Amino acid sequence: MRNRLKVLRAERDWSQQDLAERLGVSRQSVNAIETGRYDPSLPLAFKIAEVFELAIEGIFERD
Repeated sequence: MRNRLKVLRAERDWSQQDLAERLGVSRQSVNAIETGRYDPSLPLAFKIAEVFELAIEGIFERD
């Protein structure tokens, strides 16, 4: 699954650590999601969408 996390984070001038703190996960988890090594659970995907104030479809796309 592809995602726009890195772009969305950069638009807000947030570091991976900033986003991790907002999501309640580790910086390593954010990095793994951004690089496609880890697909977030559905609850975490909803939390990511909430943090960015977007629909899940605005963040994640199928390959």
